[in-house]
Amino acid sequence: MDIQELTTKVAEKHLLLSAIREEISKVLVGQQQLIDGLLIGLFTKGHILIEGVPGLAKTSAVRMLAATVESAFKRIQFTPDLLPADLIGTEVYLPKTGEFTIKKGPIFNNIILADEINRAPSKVQSALLEAMQERQVTIGPSTFVLADPFLVMATQNPIEQEGTYPLPEAQIDRFMLKIIIDYPTKNEEKEIMNRVGFESPFEIKQIIGKQQIDEIVALIKQIHVEEKLKDYIVDLIFATRDPKAYHLDISQYIRFGASPRATIFLSLAARAYAFLQGRAYVTPQDIKTMAPDILRHRIILSYEAEAEDLTTDHIIRNLFDSIEVP
Repeated sequence: MDIQELTTKVAEKHLLLSAIREEISKVLVGQQQLIDGLLIGLFTKGHILIEGVPGLAKTSAVRMLAATVESAFKRIQFTPDLLPADLIGTEVYLPKTGEFTIKKGPIFNNIILADEINRAPSKVQSALLEAMQERQVTIGPSTFVLADPFLVMATQNPIEQEGTYPLPEAQIDRFMLKIIIDYPTKNEEKEIMNRVGFESPFEIKQIIGKQQIDEIVALIKQIHVEEKLKDYIVDLIFATRDPKAYHLDISQYIRFGASPRATIFLSLAARAYAFLQGRAYVTPQDIKTMAPDILRHRIILSYEAEAEDLTTDHIIRNLFDSIEVP
């Protein structure tokens, strides 16, 4: 497919995107970065981890997106007493027949909202993360393939530590993006106050079906990426593993660099972001925009970095400042 034909197809599918945004904006005020991240997850079949203090519409955003999509949606409130069987299902004994039957859990839906994932114990987290990676679950002797699309959008609260179980670094790597959201602006907060306090609730219309999602997924994979931009992506990732090779004086702050998943996901996310902008090609700015959400949960900091109050976002900014843009 040549670039002209690709541009035409992107423009055609972009109309659906505009319609989804319009529906979500009926209820949600602001949070553009969050909406973009959720759409990228939907159109790349990548899972999303959303971090922010309570009351920033994390749950509402996922609900609104699910309402615009032809899909089965389920919200799961993670709590310390949750069991893996509560998530994936279990075998149930039938006394009348003396046989076992399978009772499927809420994981058997298209879009899963894992609310406050860090409140559940490690066994439950592992069950969810395994399902995310393998896209199948085993209950007793039977293995079940999960629905397509299957998308997990998990939220976590960064300020409350009591009664929480932080996600292990090796498992958090399975999330494509980690999105940090902040408070709304003054104008946005005033609009939120007006809508919630004084306006009647809006009804969200379904905009997109499974076949259209699959078509967009296939289209995004064809978005053009120049060879020099592919090299730029690889350089960014390799610089997290061997900073000295890129003349970066940050080795003492990084315990482990980003995994090969980061390279794959950054390439895919940059293409998806280009599609969100209505383009059939990736620019360096697309890579720069998506890199923090891809890398912030994949760079493991050292004790020295924590002692100096550095975050992964500081390291990522250092990478951008030091590695030449093609």
